[in-house]
Amino acid sequence: MLIVSVRPRNETKSDILLRSTDEMKQNQCEYVLSFFSFIATFTTLMAYFPSSICAQDTVTPAVDSILDKLEGEWVMTGTVANEKVTHDVYVDRILKRQYVRIHELSREKDADGEPAYEAWIHIAWDKEKAEYVVMWLDNTATTNFAPEGVGHGKPDGDRIPFVWKSADGSGIHNTFKYDRASETWTWEIDNVDNSEKASAFARLTLKRKVKRQ
Repeated sequence: MLIVSVRPRNETKSDILLRSTDEMKQNQCEYVLSFFSFIATFTTLMAYFPSSICAQDTVTPAVDSILDKLEGEWVMTGTVANEKVTHDVYVDRILKRQYVRIHELSREKDADGEPAYEAWIHIAWDKEKAEYVVMWLDNTATTNFAPEGVGHGKPDGDRIPFVWKSADGSGIHNTFKYDRASETWTWEIDNVDNSEKASAFARLTLKRKVKRQ
């Protein structure tokens, strides 16, 4: 702000010096007030910005994630424990596309007319370990979310070999494999005993209900 002053008649040098000092103090006060007003406005605005705008180091899927090919609606056929099955599988991404969500429903019914098998499967990308992690929840049992209940899988081309391992060395292997030529997926599930001997549990193929354009 520009301050213009008019010198009165008979004004002494002392008066001029005193007036100049007062004007300088006034200008300094106005500058300080303007500065703090700016800081207050900036702080208020930042409080309204989503934290995601400020956060740069977010967990994101691998570039050209093979799991992008899994999105959509599928019919799963094959065998589970030597029994033929047909399941409907629905796959999408949730929570800013950071999680792949799979809903699996068997067409076979139980005694109450409900799906004999149902699962909700969530897969995320662990940037620190450069691998996928998966939590598989189904209606065969409840979980206490123990660490061994989380599967881990390092991508290998068009394959993701997920592994669940218990403290005694036993576990489950489930390999997701994409066939680009036929645009189908296979899931190969093996039970592994504590001597690391694997036995086939399920062999399943997923084909699209509606082929993407």
